[in-house]
Amino acid sequence: MSLAASLCAAGAARADAVSDFYKGKTVSVVVGHEAGTGFDVYSRVLIRHMGKYIPGAPTMIVQNMQGASGVVAGNWLYNIAPKDGTIMATFVQTVPLEPMYGNGQARYDASKFVWIGNMESSVAVCGVTKASGINSFADLQKTETLIGATGPTGPLVKSALAVKNVLGANLKVIAGYKGSADVKLAMTRGEVKGICGLPWSTIKSFWRQELETGEFKPLIQLSGDRHPELKGLPHYTDFIKSEEDRQLMGLLFGVQTLGRAYASPPGAPAERIEALRKAFMATMADKDFLSDAEKTGIDIEPMTGEAVGKMWAEFTATPPAVVEQAKKVTTP
Repeated sequence: MSLAASLCAAGAARADAVSDFYKGKTVSVVVGHEAGTGFDVYSRVLIRHMGKYIPGAPTMIVQNMQGASGVVAGNWLYNIAPKDGTIMATFVQTVPLEPMYGNGQARYDASKFVWIGNMESSVAVCGVTKASGINSFADLQKTETLIGATGPTGPLVKSALAVKNVLGANLKVIAGYKGSADVKLAMTRGEVKGICGLPWSTIKSFWRQELETGEFKPLIQLSGDRHPELKGLPHYTDFIKSEEDRQLMGLLFGVQTLGRAYASPPGAPAERIEALRKAFMATMADKDFLSDAEKTGIDIEPMTGEAVGKMWAEFTATPPAVVEQAKKVTTP
């Protein structure tokens, strides 16, 4: 047998082995946040279509594992999750950075997570209720405003504190809410007047009515590229005055680019990871999936698992002095 034929046969054998493994199995997508959040919504759209692209066509389900703003799910993924290719997990993009910030509860090495792909290059915003009387970010810099947020490791807290301490907004951060859905209720009740770090895609899907009626008003873009639907709103890059600012704000806000990324635990067989990555990207181009996403009101801007891993390597290589500054401005 020729070398080419041998390689072809070996590849076919591996593909058959992957198909045989997944046949009759269940692949779980663990969401590190409560049901009804953007991460939950994205994942439920994903599982309705991705299974058919995985060899063996396994069943796919979503499991919510909330706690410590996604750190609980990160710990589980790294230390407990089966390392056999049957687990994918998603959590807010601040989770992989927690060990770098010195969070002792984050018992994982995020550089060893295996990234499957990213569904959205997210843009987050700060926004307020109509009842707040705030009409612009300049107003937010002048008038003290109560901002609802989650726990101390969550992006809603970190984003609000960064906007306060780096961009000069006059915010009083009220932490302790379970997630953005709870903050939304608190805003409806008048307990708080705004929220920071909420992805634009979540606003368009679960906050659509409030957005269309003007009850919720976005004020500034905090992450990723400037979004065409937010034309005219200031962007965090408008406040960059030095290279140190660029590095600091990139770490605080630019990481949102990895808005809906999915990881598997370290140690899963390479051929199964490859199959999941191919299935993920095939799903991102599937017409029925894209139609489902459009009906749900979520944005799809996919990125390969390899590209996600490269970006995380760049973020985790941020100079220690910049990391310390970021930690300082986001600590309550």
